[in-house]
Amino acid sequence: MEVLILILVLVALILVHEFGHFVVAKLAGMRVDEFGIGYPPKALSLGVRGDTEYTLNWLPFGGFVRIYGEDSEARDADAHPSAGRAFTDKPRAVQVLVLVAGIAMNMLFAFLLFTFILLVGTPRALSPAEATLAHDARLAVATVLPASPAASAGLAAGDIIESASYAGKTYAEATPDSFTVFVSSDTAQAPIAISVLRNGAVKDVTLVPEPGVIVSDPARPAIGLGVATIGTVPLSFPAAVTEGAQTTWYVTKATSLGLYEFFAGIVTGHADFSQISGPVGIAGAVGTASAQGFTDLLSLVAVISVNLALINVIPVPALDGGRLLFVLIEAVIRRPLHPGITRAVNTLGFALLVLLMLAVTAHDIFKIFV
Repeated sequence: MEVLILILVLVALILVHEFGHFVVAKLAGMRVDEFGIGYPPKALSLGVRGDTEYTLNWLPFGGFVRIYGEDSEARDADAHPSAGRAFTDKPRAVQVLVLVAGIAMNMLFAFLLFTFILLVGTPRALSPAEATLAHDARLAVATVLPASPAASAGLAAGDIIESASYAGKTYAEATPDSFTVFVSSDTAQAPIAISVLRNGAVKDVTLVPEPGVIVSDPARPAIGLGVATIGTVPLSFPAAVTEGAQTTWYVTKATSLGLYEFFAGIVTGHADFSQISGPVGIAGAVGTASAQGFTDLLSLVAVISVNLALINVIPVPALDGGRLLFVLIEAVIRRPLHPGITRAVNTLGFALLVLLMLAVTAHDIFKIFV
């Protein structure tokens, strides 16, 4: 099931990407010869509309758009009705727009997904006012101070506090302030029994509040937990749009930083493969997200869409960023690059990408068995 869901996710994201190229190429007056679902060999033709054949192909891992004249391929004679409609016949600014369109569509798709998720409601951190509206308000661990009783007990950010009790008193609310008062009340540092939910399993720990844990208030007994109320409260449309845009921007910044550090690590020989997932790791993440709920799956798809967009910006041959680099070079030298050069560089770039994917996949498998 995980593999099937992963295939559906990849097909959706890549088709969104290719649809961006397709629409802008059509608007620019380019001849689009084929829009394919999956990769060749071709299974069947879904029909022809205008100049474009729509096909279903045997390898169900995405899709593609074949634009006439792209990649300096063989062209029809100038007398042909398609003269002037090739990719390379258009001004380089238009070529750039066609190449960027796929990246833009993935970013737009992520934004729409985040906005939809916020509209229908998904578990998130709530303000005190929002907490009163949530039917499923719960207290979650946001931070754990190092060398604190909570850290020693193995509590971690993301744990859901199911219950807490000491000396016959039970914590029953779901607000950070009330939990702080409960922990730091005059208990003479009595042990507190806390049950947390982590990945569907309940973990029971016993903590003893200690003074000196909070640097700004060393006299107050504490266990070293920062908590937040989470729950499901749908946002209004304007609020969802605003939050969706902010979430997309945050994910984009975080992903950009992660990719920069990873590729810088490759150059210096210190790449951290633990922060990168290949098909095996993504399949596991998709399976986990789908088991947790539909909105969790959509959130993961949105994050993957941002990743796909940013990876395509990288100026590596065989990616949109590499093709953009070729267009910019041609704009500088004022003539097309020799087709043999572009083919050779694209082949080398594709081989390097395959090697990187194999390395990441091998690391994913290694993590499973070790």
